[in-house]
Amino acid sequence: MPTAQANGIELEYASFGPVSDPAILLIRGLGTQMVEWSNRFITDLTAMGLRVVIFDNRDVGLSSKVDEQYALVDMAADTVGLMDALNIQAAHVLGISMGGMVAQLMAIHFPERLLSLISVMSSSGNPELPPMSDEARDYLLRSASSGEPEAAIEMSADNAAYFGSPGYPELLSVRLARARMAYERCHFPVGVARQMTAVINDGSRVERLAKIVAPTLVIHGADDPLVEPHFGEDTAANIPGAQYQVVPGMGHNIPDALAPDIARRVGEFIATL
Repeated sequence: MPTAQANGIELEYASFGPVSDPAILLIRGLGTQMVEWSNRFITDLTAMGLRVVIFDNRDVGLSSKVDEQYALVDMAADTVGLMDALNIQAAHVLGISMGGMVAQLMAIHFPERLLSLISVMSSSGNPELPPMSDEARDYLLRSASSGEPEAAIEMSADNAAYFGSPGYPELLSVRLARARMAYERCHFPVGVARQMTAVINDGSRVERLAKIVAPTLVIHGADDPLVEPHFGEDTAANIPGAQYQVVPGMGHNIPDALAPDIARRVGEFIATL
């Protein structure tokens, strides 16, 4: 896969569909890699006449590792830098979880570069909302008891079951295969910790969200155990004119079985613009 110089670093990326089609950039969540996107999701979006661009965020996958702490807005600037490298003047921007926060910051700081904002399973960072459950926090923060690769892979597959969509469960074999692929491609916990620090340091975006002018769709899973639905509802409430859609049976992922539903929602929203 190709790399692009963006915001002073290198980003590994892939592009699907004709370059003449309107672009949609997909931004991954905390510590996850571009190869973890559902292939069905990408295929369905390209079938709608969209050029789909995916990439590894800084500090994960095959993109640059950064030896100092950075801000979440730096990751937004990375994405804009990728757009520059690919000669994309403006694009639809879809981010999941932490990627939704990055997409929000793009809409705040680089409004002219967004055709629309699609924030999925993400948050406004509002400190007044009830926090995640202790159980979800434990799953998020735990590490494998052994430093051995197999332990880390099994833990990742177990996490995927806990955080996943109960209405669209994935087989253990599927979760293990994806976890192994991600581990063998890049296992870099230090980078994940820096991403987490960037999320924490960004704090509340409630007041900043009011500045967003891009047409916005907020999608959230009704059964998300990590970022519960009230976080999505608050995000939409603080973005002027935002649409809010709750997806039954959806947790904190977009598995292949759910991908057509989410792609349809995205396509229908874009078609109204």
